Amino acid sequence: MKRRTTRSAHVALLASLALLITGCHHQTQSAYRSPPPPTVAKNSHGRPSTEPANSNDTYEFHGKPVFAEEGIASWYGVNYNHRNAADGSIYDENGLTAAHRTLPMGSVVRVTNLTTGKQVVVRITDRGPFSPTRVIDLSKGAAKAIDLYRAGIGKVRIEAYSLPASDPAGRWCVQTGAFKTEAEAIDLKSALKERYRGSKVIEFPGPTGYWVRIDPPLRDRKTADQIAAWIGAPDKQTQAYLVRTD
Repeated sequence: MKRRTTRSAHVALLASLALLITGCHHQTQSAYRSPPPPTVAKNSHGRPSTEPANSNDTYEFHGKPVFAEEGIASWYGVNYNHRNAADGSIYDENGLTAAHRTLPMGSVVRVTNLTTGKQVVVRITDRGPFSPTRVIDLSKGAAKAIDLYRAGIGKVRIEAYSLPASDPAGRWCVQTGAFKTEAEAIDLKSALKERYRGSKVIEFPGPTGYWVRIDPPLRDRKTADQIAAWIGAPDKQTQAYLVRTD
């Protein structure tokens, strides 16, 4: 009788473990983000933009896009919900917004899931993704609209048809990472400080390693391009890229 009881308990334990393992395969992948984000300027009116993205059934596109690229998209949600986005607005994970490294704040962008063909129109209100392998971070609502939510990531096409009416030259910084060790990041930080005196240089830890960011004194695009070219790819795991901060 005791042996039967023990065997029943063992079978029940195995069944519970099987359910747990099965459930783990259905966990949603969330977006990759490496803090902290660059300090950004307010819009041309001196205040954050709070205008929501246009709904997809009311916005019409005409002519060719002013900007287009393809790459991997991800999404971000609960950890950032109701916090300030880079443009100063309050991030709503269920809204139709996105984070991009270089498009001006307020840009209207059509995102197409190249696997499903589904499309969503979003407004750029945030900066990121801070991963060289991804081109855009969608809000949770936008990810659901194009069937990207459950997969976590997917290949998309980005088409910007509308930029803000008054688009300034922009304020730029350069970010590179992730380094496997803090010492590698500190070495690059020291070299950048020595070569580009007057620039603001920081190193900081992220989820996958250590990062370095440099803000040129004038934060102009030309200098940022030169810095990114000089940094290049210190090793196979790192890549320098530009981030627009306004």
